[in-house]
Amino acid sequence: MRNAGLGGWPARRARMSPGRTAFVQAGRPVTYAEFHERTTRLASRLDIRPGDRVAYLGPNHVALAETMFATHLLGGVFVPLNFRLAAPEIAYMLRDSGASLLVYDPAFAPAEMDVPAVGLDELETWIEGGDPDPIDVAVAPGDVALILYTSGTTGSPKGAMLTHANLVWNCVNMMIGVDLTSSEVTLISAPLFHVAALNQTLLPTFLKGGTSVIMPSWDVDRCYDLIEEHRVTWMFGVTTMFAAFARSPRWADADLSSLRTLMSGGAPIPVALIRAYQERGLVFCQGYGLTETAPGATFLEAADSERRAGSAGVPVFFADVRVDAPPGTPGEVLIQGPNVTPGYWGNPEATAAALTEDGWFHSGDIGVMDDEGHLTIVDRVKDMYISGGENVYPAEVEAVLFTHPAVAEAAVVGVPDPRWGEVGRAFLVPAAGAEVTAGELTAFLRARLAKYKIPVYFDVVDALPKTGSGKIRKPELRALGVPR
Repeated sequence: MRNAGLGGWPARRARMSPGRTAFVQAGRPVTYAEFHERTTRLASRLDIRPGDRVAYLGPNHVALAETMFATHLLGGVFVPLNFRLAAPEIAYMLRDSGASLLVYDPAFAPAEMDVPAVGLDELETWIEGGDPDPIDVAVAPGDVALILYTSGTTGSPKGAMLTHANLVWNCVNMMIGVDLTSSEVTLISAPLFHVAALNQTLLPTFLKGGTSVIMPSWDVDRCYDLIEEHRVTWMFGVTTMFAAFARSPRWADADLSSLRTLMSGGAPIPVALIRAYQERGLVFCQGYGLTETAPGATFLEAADSERRAGSAGVPVFFADVRVDAPPGTPGEVLIQGPNVTPGYWGNPEATAAALTEDGWFHSGDIGVMDDEGHLTIVDRVKDMYISGGENVYPAEVEAVLFTHPAVAEAAVVGVPDPRWGEVGRAFLVPAAGAEVTAGELTAFLRARLAKYKIPVYFDVVDALPKTGSGKIRKPELRALGVPR
């Protein structure tokens, strides 16, 4: 087989475990043999050459995996797009990537499509009419496999390139850290256009021969149902997802005995939330990474998950991570390894700014490395603000706010202040049926944090603005400025 990239995976899996279930969606199982045939048939209908880009726009669906592997079978580059973005944002990504084809869910069709496109309602006809004969295009491990656009929390999104080798090494690191088995049943509940859902759960599960149960979108009750119905063993989520799951009325009595590992990343997660899962008898592991690192950079394995709760763990097996500061002191996190991006699509300036000459990637995150080599993420460089000459890391304040029983979600940003330079403004989503006042929260924080870290302003809101991957859009909150 000349295809040394992901395009060869369906054939390799089909010959090893043809009858094993690869995917389940809406109760319908798809075996590895069926998936291999469908992917091959689809590839035969895609009019692309090696290096051409194929974009996908829509919620989680088996068709995303079919389109991705079919693209890779032909040596193409897969570009998953965030369907929650506005039409101009999607149009920008299609133009920037130079996509040759867009596969899309008609319910999320952009207003204007200046690229050949096929809807999911037509895709099934394409597959049925495709040729099942084997396809073997030469693909090298160093060829680009994915262009993943950053969430765009600052400026225009950049297209991070990930090679086939980046993805393979990330899968290996994940299988080492989580001890994946061929009997894994993985719940794909986070959006697959996001690097963690795609690269940290779906791809490692596929490589190992497990089963991916696909949720079109996050829904707390449906998540409980699927865990019980399919005896899910592993799932990934971000803080907002796990917080909502633990607040459900079903939390206390649901059968969660099948769950072997819960995994979170994407932003610092409050220790209080981790403890809630551990008290429920569940193994909760935190990791750290970025789109540009495919994404795994560090991981806290199960053996240390209780003792080191709140830590993002140690560097994954095949990567190195350092903090640009002495042990115990906050500094920028840098990552080097075979999982690190070769750069940004069509943006050599951004590539040069992000990567050192010897291949260390500047994360833009602030972390602390302790004497055991464990990394704790403090905050994003851009989210830190300075109040009265002191650095304030909003994630630290948010973690304390989260321990208040009346607070369901919290986000803190710095706003201008004539005396202190900047002070904190906290945005809070109250827990169901709860009420909370600024005075109460100030007193609560005063007993737990230094005075300069306590926000001056508190806003109670119904919801926080989020990106498609569940991260809070802090630029939108900062843009509100000082309350009138």
